[in-house]
Amino acid sequence: MRVLDVKHILCIGAGYVGGPTMAMIANKCPDYQVTVVDINAERIAAWKSDSLPIFEPGLDKLVASTLGKNLHFSTDVNANIAKADIIFVSVNTPTKTFGRGAGKAADLQYWEKTARQILAHATSDTIVVEKSTLPVRTAAAMERILHSGKSEIHFEVLSNPEFLAEGTAVEDLTNPDRVLVGGPETPTGQKALDALVEIYAHWVPQDRILRTNVWSSELSKLAANAFLAQRVSSINSLSALCEETEADIREVSRAIGSDSRIGPKFLHASVGFGGSCFKKDILNLVYLCESYGLHDVAAYWEQVVRMNNYQQSRFVAKMIASMFNTVAGKRILVLGFAFKANTGDTRESPAIQVCRELTAERATLVVSDPKAIPNAKNDLPDLTDVTYEEDPYKAAEDCHAVAVMTEWPCYEKLDYQRIFDSMSKPAFIFDGRGRLDHQALFEIGFNVYPIGRPPLSHLD
Repeated sequence: MRVLDVKHILCIGAGYVGGPTMAMIANKCPDYQVTVVDINAERIAAWKSDSLPIFEPGLDKLVASTLGKNLHFSTDVNANIAKADIIFVSVNTPTKTFGRGAGKAADLQYWEKTARQILAHATSDTIVVEKSTLPVRTAAAMERILHSGKSEIHFEVLSNPEFLAEGTAVEDLTNPDRVLVGGPETPTGQKALDALVEIYAHWVPQDRILRTNVWSSELSKLAANAFLAQRVSSINSLSALCEETEADIREVSRAIGSDSRIGPKFLHASVGFGGSCFKKDILNLVYLCESYGLHDVAAYWEQVVRMNNYQQSRFVAKMIASMFNTVAGKRILVLGFAFKANTGDTRESPAIQVCRELTAERATLVVSDPKAIPNAKNDLPDLTDVTYEEDPYKAAEDCHAVAVMTEWPCYEKLDYQRIFDSMSKPAFIFDGRGRLDHQALFEIGFNVYPIGRPPLSHLD
């Protein structure tokens, strides 16, 4: 199999993973031609413009450094498959909304269509790399599809899951904790793996490139996200107990995180996790366990998602109870809608559930976010009591409460005296991210309700 003279790299899928990853490879590997294809013409046009389809700090400069040189974007999927030596498959694999496994299993219809498209248009031996998050043993199904025709072309299927955190994707690509690559334990499989490792070795130290078999690589992606989400749900469960006992979740987190066996990361209590990966991957893992009859294991991991949903509902319940047991007719500023700072992504954002529960209680909402308002409008198209205003000062006018839903650094620098003066009184702040100076807000006149800490209230 011709695998070591890879010069043409193709990525199918120009989303949050494919675009940034290929931009970094093009930047670090000037001897390769890198092309990203997608059937969405508007998205491809945006990648070639000054207004990229996704926001990531530093991504615009990274793309501009090689665009038109060795980084290309195209809608011609078939022609680029024919030229490619190695193809990264980075298509959407959402949770199924229909049929068997609905609500948990991964929907692989786009992935399968892509596999059949590669089979139909590849013209020479090709390495196919799973970049999308997929169930364990999906590579075997990919191989069966690719070798189902009468063609003499040979395909090797590898797994190379991404571990990017939105908001820090460029830094994560530049200096990754690890790059995980899995391949078949056959001579041709190992040669294909060598070719993939050679790409990353242009800038990633060899000791950070972890080689495994395909199945370990596929499972490691699901497991990593499940473990991280588990930490968030665990500390959030303790935040509820802290509020009842007057313990301080910050002090508890510091005490737990100081244990070298545990560490401090992902122990920050909040309104809950969001994003495209955590919930989807945990439910995928749950479905996988159930399909193998491991029902107790499935129930264990499913509780992580349930705890996340509980934290969001608990946040709304705290708002209602604190505001005299009703928010009906009250105007509430939702400060931040992206699931985390430094991204416009709102997939599975805690703000979605919080907004829906508040409007169900007949509150009137004003959503403010520096990057996510277009996506927020798409997430809440059916809610009539919601308006959108990027300027947080305008958004706060006549509001009864502020609900901080995203940890944007700019929110820590706002003039909260100005915000307080423009609000209806008594004025409330519910800090769902724990990043504000609560004592300073209290001294301004706010009634402050953090997560996992005693409230600072003028009403007691």
